[in-house]
Amino acid sequence: MPRPPKGPRLGGSAQHERHMLANLATQLIVHESITTTEARARRLRPYVEKLITKGKRGDLHARRTVMKKITDKFAVYRLFEVIAPQLEGRDGGYTRIIKTMPRRGDNAPMAVISLVLEPVAKKEVVDDAVTTAKRAAQRAVAARKAEAAPAEAAEEAPAEAEEGADAEAATKGADAEAAEKTEAAQKDADAEETPKAAAKVAAEG
Repeated sequence: MPRPPKGPRLGGSAQHERHMLANLATQLIVHESITTTEARARRLRPYVEKLITKGKRGDLHARRTVMKKITDKFAVYRLFEVIAPQLEGRDGGYTRIIKTMPRRGDNAPMAVISLVLEPVAKKEVVDDAVTTAKRAAQRAVAARKAEAAPAEAAEEAPAEAEEGADAEAATKGADAEAAEKTEAAQKDADAEETPKAAAKVAAEG
């Protein structure tokens, strides 16, 4: 007896779920984007990505396998002739799910599931872009350092000038103090010599 898949089942029975997924996949292939509940979008993603993988294969067996699940001929044609060539360079991740506002009424979580049809950039192009971005960042850092260097030099120059002025003032103060001491010593010496000279003159007289 077959076992049901894990997780919530869409609909009341397995057959109902298969029909629901087939209808959702058909609408997604035709319109490239649909809005549904988040649970259905998550169940639809692996279902439709397997169909896209078969569409990229492109042989008769793959087409017949897809037509067992999707009976809409226009959807099958669009899958093999329009969507599969656009996803040729992409190895996976053919769909994206974006959450939206809850549904009014029952407040069910809603989401938009869409096909990712943007072209994939080649690895060489991506590497070149990354290298260019790194070089630009390094140049910006070097430019900032070059701009900051004159500012630092300008800030250091007044500090050095202030230090020089302080040193010069200290030198002048020391010289003045030494001159004052010398002058005071000279005055003391002169004061001592004056009485001696007077006494000598008196003795001679």
